[in-house]
Amino acid sequence: MQQQRYLSLDVLRGMDVALMIVVNSLGSFETAWSPLLHAPWNGFTLTDLVFPTFLFVVGNSMFFSMQKYEAMGNGAVLTKILKRTAIIFLIGYLLYWFPFFNITETGELAFRPLSHTRILGVLQRIALCYGIAAIIIHYFKVKGAAWFMGIALVFYTWVVWAFGDMTMEGNAGHKLDLLVLGADHLYQGEGKPFDPEGILSTIPAVVNVLAGYLTARFISLKGNGYETIARLMVAGAVVLLAAQWVNLFIPMNKKLWTASYVFQTVGLDLLILPVIMFVIECLGKKRWTPFFEVFGKNTLFIYILSEVLVIVMYWIPNGGYWPVPGKVQPDSVLSWIYNNIFRWTGDYTGSFLFGVWVMLTCWVVGYILHRKKIYIKV
Repeated sequence: MQQQRYLSLDVLRGMDVALMIVVNSLGSFETAWSPLLHAPWNGFTLTDLVFPTFLFVVGNSMFFSMQKYEAMGNGAVLTKILKRTAIIFLIGYLLYWFPFFNITETGELAFRPLSHTRILGVLQRIALCYGIAAIIIHYFKVKGAAWFMGIALVFYTWVVWAFGDMTMEGNAGHKLDLLVLGADHLYQGEGKPFDPEGILSTIPAVVNVLAGYLTARFISLKGNGYETIARLMVAGAVVLLAAQWVNLFIPMNKKLWTASYVFQTVGLDLLILPVIMFVIECLGKKRWTPFFEVFGKNTLFIYILSEVLVIVMYWIPNGGYWPVPGKVQPDSVLSWIYNNIFRWTGDYTGSFLFGVWVMLTCWVVGYILHRKKIYIKV
């Protein structure tokens, strides 16, 4: 039972990472099918499901890893949690600083200033959500997690309405980010300083992790049978209905991580996971799973590899000047590959196939590591 449970978890994680790499590595974001792009502001697309699903599977994995901490003292557990949080956060920060230098017009190397490096981001949010959720689970158990989930969504929604509005420049989270971090340390890809992984919106994002933890705990207690699958799907349908109701008052917004967005993503994950469980555990169809298991075994490493690969292709031989996010540089390696190999299939199809190529390239690396039983843990 444990092996099957882990298989379903690995497959869900692998499917999510594969999609994450594709949508982050398109040949051109200007010619991309709408499901492969985030909603411009309010709304929901397939791509908007990717990140919260990753947090959900972080929670799934946390259930199994936290059981190993039970024999450790509180101090040792806290140290382990904080250490892992700090390492993942630092990797994310260094990824935004990478490749650490520019080449000036005179051909000299100049380090990219830390004063203009983004502090928060995807890996940083994963780190913070993991750290907060792990501390809640260890010290306050399941009841504390349930209380946090409810209070966090209510509190965050109240803050959003009480101290700002639902616009990019006027929302409370953006005001806090400007005050604490400063404009130069925020994401610049929106045409103005704004961080979709800001400080305040990390609070509701923790709910996705805790939902994943409680889901894995439920499966562990009830088993992988038909009744468990059915109950998970009913729960998913109920949460999705709640998302539509909350959406009437608080629009779904990934960049603000609103309560309706949390309900929507958790509800969908509660439907997707039991479907995978049904196919694998109940129907016994596993021939398709090895591809995704590769992504599920070295998840963070493969994701980081994909980001580094794309950054390098943007940067070389671009004269060493940092590229504009989301735009194909006319003299970059990425541009040459996209234009000469993939674009002949069409702008939109070529952009998608380029992302698939990056994903498959990373899969090959992951496959080699998996064959050699090398698993890089962070």
